[in-house]
Amino acid sequence: MVKSVRILACSLLLAGSANAQQAGQCPQLPPGSGLQWEAQAQSDFVLCKAATEDGRTVLNLMLTARDPELVLSRNLRAEKGSFSGESLYWYHPDMGGRDLPGLESRRITTVKLAKNRYAQIWIDAANTGELATLQQLTSNLSDSAMNLAGE
Repeated sequence: MVKSVRILACSLLLAGSANAQQAGQCPQLPPGSGLQWEAQAQSDFVLCKAATEDGRTVLNLMLTARDPELVLSRNLRAEKGSFSGESLYWYHPDMGGRDLPGLESRRITTVKLAKNRYAQIWIDAANTGELATLQQLTSNLSDSAMNLAGE
């Protein structure tokens, strides 16, 4: 019994350590943002999900070596923004013409950062005030710490 508890404890410690290492592959969040990264890494992409203290995921960032080929319709264009020094436009998500609750505080975008280096970002804010805060936070993030094995 004691041995299996030790094995379980070691497994949980290693899993936590791996998650911390993966979160280290995500851009550094500003102190006091109240957000914490959870990350998943594969050979050609890193997916970073920022959650609030209550566990609500509000910001998703995928850095990849492959073009996401996401078609963003000009008629859904919203605000200008930036990520890692690159200019971008935020778009309302395309819900096939349906007007669903909460869409006014959701955005999506993609940006080419360099050859074989792309970012796809989506925000799922609770309201338009939080949306503006997250867009500002995103404009101050940098992908400079990111390493993609697929490069």
